[in-house]
Amino acid sequence: MEKVAGPWKEAWRGFRKSKVAVVGMGIVLFFILLAIFGPLFTPQGINEQNLSQRLLPPSSGHWMGTDDFGRDILSRIVYGARISLWVGFLAVIGSVVVGSILGILAGYYGRWVDTIISRIFDIMLAFPSILLAIAVVSVLGPSLRNALIAIAIINVPNFGRLIRSKVLSIKEDEYIMSAKAIGMKDNRILFSHILPNSMAPVIVQGTLAIATAIIEAAALGFLGLGAQAPSPEWGKMLADSRSYLTNAPWTMIFPGIAIMLTVLGFNLMGDGLRDALDPRMKS
Repeated sequence: MEKVAGPWKEAWRGFRKSKVAVVGMGIVLFFILLAIFGPLFTPQGINEQNLSQRLLPPSSGHWMGTDDFGRDILSRIVYGARISLWVGFLAVIGSVVVGSILGILAGYYGRWVDTIISRIFDIMLAFPSILLAIAVVSVLGPSLRNALIAIAIINVPNFGRLIRSKVLSIKEDEYIMSAKAIGMKDNRILFSHILPNSMAPVIVQGTLAIATAIIEAAALGFLGLGAQAPSPEWGKMLADSRSYLTNAPWTMIFPGIAIMLTVLGFNLMGDGLRDALDPRMKS
């Protein structure tokens, strides 16, 4: 008898069939490995200044050139990968946890609980995400930690509404009705049955949200509301190099490429996960 593959194994098979998704996963893994092991092989420290070598173009000694303080750009980009990925992952994890709890409560209990939570989501979604993030950071104060909190907050409605819609479609299924009939408590139904069966779209949305979080962190850093000097955050590096765009363009080009490739990798991988986990995409 032929063994039937589980849903996750089947999804992995579908994911591997997409060359674009595999390329995206390769890009993401490259930056993750770069963030973990890259600093062991960087030529200089991230804040090691040498004003006699400021604004040097790319060469064998400095593969990506130096900035206005003579710091090696390659070393700073490698260390910056840790910051951007750390912000992206932690912000999305926070958004998923809070958004999932609120979405489950709204979808499962309905009535006034659903009305209050849904109206809060609507109010938050009425504002452009970056403006809401700027407002949150302005209240909390400019720093990388507060930027992370702001990014997590503005993404909560996206996950909350996603989970809510999934719960609304699941809670009337026969196995949920049977669990209620035998007297199973609500918290066990929510976290043992409904939540696990709602995770597929959350995984897809979470992967795409990491890319968005990295861009938002870079935008806040560029505006001076995120990471502060001398942190090698990519958005902050772009902001610091604006004055040298004409005579030292490499100071902006390489951080920009790092942001672009990381975001591209997560987006490609997220699209592949969506195709693999969405039954409507399967032939």
